[in-house]
Amino acid sequence: MATESFQRSQGSPTVPMRVAVVGATGSGKTTLANALALRLGLTHVELDAFHHGPNWVETPDDIFRGLVERATDSEAWVVDGNYSKARDIIWARGNTVVWLDYSFPLVFWRLFRRTIRRGVLRQELWNGNREKLWWHFFTKKSLFLWLLKTYWRRRKEIPAMLARPEYGHLNVLRFKSPADADRWLRDVTGNTL
Repeated sequence: MATESFQRSQGSPTVPMRVAVVGATGSGKTTLANALALRLGLTHVELDAFHHGPNWVETPDDIFRGLVERATDSEAWVVDGNYSKARDIIWARGNTVVWLDYSFPLVFWRLFRRTIRRGVLRQELWNGNREKLWWHFFTKKSLFLWLLKTYWRRRKEIPAMLARPEYGHLNVLRFKSPADADRWLRDVTGNTL
């Protein structure tokens, strides 16, 4: 398995688990987090659902942080998302970070497929919100532009954050391909995370 462990805590954590799934926009954070939560019987916390209120109104930072604090104030959970405004809460309470560190072409392709699917099917995401296809091709709301803006920055930012002493307790699993992440997910149990 091509899992690269960035750093490991002393011993492997066991149940209860507190897992943060991070990675580029469109890398599959929510899909992996949901599958992991279902497999282990944990609560899945999707940060986008807290961030995007009805009509895409952004939740104020203090309310967002309060929602995150309440959602992670339990013994076991899986959180997905890259929100730096709540990272300190999640990572301090967590014991594992799963980093989906996939290549840019792969992430772009996954984002493209997801965007087309959501737009064509008018899939409801959070709080009654639906993405509009034209946003992504003709406006500054484009997730493709967001990916271009954040992809390389995140690849530098995540290791720098993980190297900080306050996050030294985290067990970090860095996957370079979806096949590696899927293989790990198939094998994971409450005692192997």
